[in-house]
Amino acid sequence: MSEPNKEFHHPLITSKEITELPESINIHRFNEKAIRHTRSLGDLVGLTNIGIHLVRIAPGDETTQYHVHLVDDEFLYILSGRGIAEIGDEKLEVGPGDFMGFKAKGLAHTMSNPFESDLVYLMGGNRQDHDICDYPRIKRRLYRLDQAREYVEWDDIHPVSK
Repeated sequence: MSEPNKEFHHPLITSKEITELPESINIHRFNEKAIRHTRSLGDLVGLTNIGIHLVRIAPGDETTQYHVHLVDDEFLYILSGRGIAEIGDEKLEVGPGDFMGFKAKGLAHTMSNPFESDLVYLMGGNRQDHDICDYPRIKRRLYRLDQAREYVEWDDIHPVSK
C-alpha cells in the first residue's frame, strides 16, 4: 500500500529516455573550473536514501574542489573517456570500467579531464539529512543540514572546551 501524497516513480528509465534527458550544468561553489553536466537518475525513479547521477565532464574541466565528506559515502564508476583522479597524495589516470569508492572520513579527492574527449561517469552516494565536507586545499568546511548549506574558514573553527 502506498503512502498518501507520495508521487509514484516508475523504477525503469530506458537508455533512450536517459539520452534524451536534459543535462543540468553545475558549477562548484568553491571551484569555477569544476563544471559538471548532470542527469540525476535517482531522483527520476524516486530514490530518497541514495543519489545516483550520470555526469559528463568536458575536456579541460574538473569535477569538484578537492574534498572529503565526513558523513556521506560516495562512489564513481567511469563509463567513457579518461580523467586524472587525485586521491590523497596520488594522481592516477582513470578510464572506462574503473571504480572509486570514498568512505566517509576517507581520503580527500577530486578529478579532472585534461584529455580531448568527454569524461562520463556514474556517481552516487547516500543522502543523510546532514553532512560535513572539508576542503583541505582552500581550508574551508561546509555544513549541510537538509538543503541548507553554510561554510566556515578553518581559521574560524575553534574547539569547545568541556
